Amino acid sequence: MTGARRRRRRAGGSLVVRYLLLFVVLALTVGPFLWQLSTSLKGPGEDLYRFPPSLLPHRPTLGNYAAVARVIPVWDFALNSLQVAVANVLTNCAGAALAGYALARLRFRGRRVALVVFVMAMLVPVESIMIAQFMTMRQLRLNDTLLGVVLPGCIGAMNVLLMRNAFAALPYEVEEAAFVDGANAWQRFVRVALPSVRGTLAVVAVFAFMGAWDDFLWPLIVLSDQSKFTLTVGLNYLHGTFANDQRLVAAGSVIAVLPLIVLFAGLQRYFFRGVEEGAVKG
Repeated sequence: MTGARRRRRRAGGSLVVRYLLLFVVLALTVGPFLWQLSTSLKGPGEDLYRFPPSLLPHRPTLGNYAAVARVIPVWDFALNSLQVAVANVLTNCAGAALAGYALARLRFRGRRVALVVFVMAMLVPVESIMIAQFMTMRQLRLNDTLLGVVLPGCIGAMNVLLMRNAFAALPYEVEEAAFVDGANAWQRFVRVALPSVRGTLAVVAVFAFMGAWDDFLWPLIVLSDQSKFTLTVGLNYLHGTFANDQRLVAAGSVIAVLPLIVLFAGLQRYFFRGVEEGAVKG
């Protein structure tokens, strides 16, 4: 009985430690967003720097969000960011899926070299090639355009490798049956392989959208016309002009985060099904 009690105590202590660690991780990840949301809802009469801090606003108001729209054309900036993000998702999903399928399923000379090139591309810091990218956009006369913002990140090396691994995990028997039925490579890709990797495709879509929506440095470099600013660049004006009003900064931050939450909420079912990729479907 003594040994059983000790084991139960150890199991209970281990469970408590796990929950404590989960609570710490939750506080570190969700805490800053909740604090920004709380700050954005606080009125001008509330002290943001009081101690102890108050997470719940005493008199919640949406006036800070309306004030952001009066200070900067936030919805125009959001529309520009949405165009860039949607274009980035479409090009990454299509390009990464095609390249990943070719690397995983097709047999051609130089396939392994191409795979090594994609792996090495991940090791190159973006900052080291940003000047070259800007010079290229200027020579193509794409600087100060949204196309110039999209083009350098239209296909990510990481996304290609994710799709390649997903296609490589599929059983060959599925495509062999389609090949016997007379399906060519394109038909096998569209009708057989692509529907089987929807989870990984959702992961690529989420990563591509987040990368384009949150990008600040490259749009700041390539854009100079304020009417074409993305949301991350446009919100920087809140820090410069209204540096003492953290309520507006918090409201702008919440506006910028909400589309990411909506996207993940819509794709989470496919996102978490990525571990099932490659299963034979009847």
